[in-house]
Amino acid sequence: MFTGIVQGLRRVISTTDERGLRRLQIDLGALADGLVMGASVAVNGTCLTATSIEHGRVGFDVIPETVFRSNLGQLVVGAHVNIERSLKFGDEIGGHVLSGHVTDVVRVVQIDGGAGERTLWFEVAGQWMPYLFHKGFVALDGASLTIASVDRQRQRISVSLIPETIGRTTLGRIAVGEPVNLEIDAQTQVIVTTVERLLSDPDWRRELNS
Repeated sequence: MFTGIVQGLRRVISTTDERGLRRLQIDLGALADGLVMGASVAVNGTCLTATSIEHGRVGFDVIPETVFRSNLGQLVVGAHVNIERSLKFGDEIGGHVLSGHVTDVVRVVQIDGGAGERTLWFEVAGQWMPYLFHKGFVALDGASLTIASVDRQRQRISVSLIPETIGRTTLGRIAVGEPVNLEIDAQTQVIVTTVERLLSDPDWRRELNS
């Protein structure tokens, strides 16, 4: 589990594409301190397992489903990624609880603001819009953010970034058209899905009105 509080930007130092597998090596530097083989690390919000560790350089294996479902398949050597180590019991949860299971890839369609502020607009597939609300939680490339606005007609959401987020995460460097990993809030999804299912059940509606 993760909190969506990005601990650092780190550089991809190698990518190897094999049949049915993509291997990434990322220079985690001090963020690799205490990391053990098999531990989970969020890379751009995607939960990956550490498969090799050597002098701060950590290897990860990415399966086809993850390549398809995230932006990790588009990473190149030199690219920077958001890194968060897994949550420990007793840690402060400054963002919101995340699983590291990416829902979908969304694309930046508009960027507003200047050096000290940035508002990003993302186009989202219609199937995910019911779970996105003004002032609700969302994770973008693993960063926990509050949704600033929702345009349901155009299937877009926006988030506003403070200077700390601009400087600490990939979202401060991203350009229009680039892909970003989206993870919707699991609790919101469960609540909305449950309510929709109940409302579509005629027996439940009859009981409610009786």
